[in-house]
Amino acid sequence: MSSKSSFWTITGIAAAAAVGYAVYFDYRRRHDVNFRRQLKKRAVDQEKQASKLAHESKQLKLESVKQALLDDLAANPIPTDLSEKESFFMQQVALGEQLATKPQLKIDAAICFYKALAVYPNPTDILGIYQRSVPQDVYEVVVMMIAAHPPAAINNILGEQATVVEVDAAETLD
Repeated sequence: MSSKSSFWTITGIAAAAAVGYAVYFDYRRRHDVNFRRQLKKRAVDQEKQASKLAHESKQLKLESVKQALLDDLAANPIPTDLSEKESFFMQQVALGEQLATKPQLKIDAAICFYKALAVYPNPTDILGIYQRSVPQDVYEVVVMMIAAHPPAAINNILGEQATVVEVDAAETLD
């Protein structure tokens, strides 16, 4: 019996302390100008820090995607022969579609779609098709790959503007 009453006593004291602190905090917030400034400053600092962390995580993700792409391109180069390009395109699109259904393999799927885009004669058309048919998260990774390492077909179309597109795509991710 004694343990139940001591439990309720301790619980009551803890609840009274919590309510007391809430009342004290509210009073200080309403009447103390310096306290309000300090609260606003903390909120702004936390917001800046969260923004900085989000930007850093996006940069890290871009770097990891770029590294995965470059590693895969080094291990499995894109063919240069026209007859090989056709079969390579179909193979990469089919493999990309299979991998896109599995969320844990979205980077691998994006690499396949990127390679198919690199051998396609008109990359802007295929990019529009990707936007409509590929899952959004995989499409975003493909765009990140294009921003990180534009394929030759896109460099030919854009010429000197490729560096501008890289910067714009990186800013779009922010």
